[in-house]
Amino acid sequence: MANHCPGLRVHRSMPVLAGVYRCSSSYSRTCAVGSVPSPSEALKKWKTWGRAPRRLVLGLGVSVLAQFMSMADTFGRNSFIASARQKSDVEEILKNAEWPEQFPFKEEDFQRFDESPDTVFYESPRFVTHIDDPAIDALTKYYSKVFPPSNTPGVSILDMCSSWVSHFPAGYKQDRIVGLGMNEEELKRNPVLTEYAVQDLNLNPKIPFEDNSFDIITNVVSVDYLTKPLDVFKEMCRTLKPGGLAIISFSNRCFFTKAISIWTSTGDTDHALIVASYFHYAGGFEPPQAVDISPNPGRSDPMYIIYSKKLTTA
Repeated sequence: MANHCPGLRVHRSMPVLAGVYRCSSSYSRTCAVGSVPSPSEALKKWKTWGRAPRRLVLGLGVSVLAQFMSMADTFGRNSFIASARQKSDVEEILKNAEWPEQFPFKEEDFQRFDESPDTVFYESPRFVTHIDDPAIDALTKYYSKVFPPSNTPGVSILDMCSSWVSHFPAGYKQDRIVGLGMNEEELKRNPVLTEYAVQDLNLNPKIPFEDNSFDIITNVVSVDYLTKPLDVFKEMCRTLKPGGLAIISFSNRCFFTKAISIWTSTGDTDHALIVASYFHYAGGFEPPQAVDISPNPGRSDPMYIIYSKKLTTA
């Protein structure tokens, strides 16, 4: 994990790492208006998928949205309202959403091509940036709008799946900014952190902090590596203060072999639904919202935010 979804640019003269791919970018950019299959067609394709690993159908254009719709038909209800498959859909897709009663994903959806221990994969530090400079700038500007001002008394922030850089505003400081990541050398280099912890959330999804500890939790381009996302999001809810804000950002790049199957076989709008579903089914959060902060569509890495606040009452 640890923010390992590299973009086009690397830090200084660091080499580009092998095995870095766009996460179904061709799929996400070629889906057109009217391309969503009908519920009956989607259900047929959903059943077909059950006979083969999901990663083998990459690029077939089967939408997570349509899958949800077909599953909802099976239960006798509509689960989502489909709209045109465009960039703006990432912001629109969660409006008026009606979720299936049960979490719609299966265990196989969280399998990965490379199931070797993540501790081995991340044992060597990678001092790289994982999205390009315009996307980084867009994320930093977003943080500057939603974060409390620097040096606000009592504010605590957790950067989950952290690395050597958190993309916080320049000079941003709080009494407590905690990094939770996979590589200690990277975490030691992160200038914004006041403390850090090394932990593999795929082995142990329990966040090692007390209840109601943080005002904000961030996760930058790493949600696609979580194999126990509901457990992690429940832990996020537990450790957030009432009314605390969780900000999940993602782009369309990843270490393909370590990203979960349901992520690598779908596109950007579907990714918004996937992340939002984690908030919804974890419980304890306000309805998740989506923001598209992509700086230069088609010319730089896209950048998306799914955010939610912890409910103030049970």
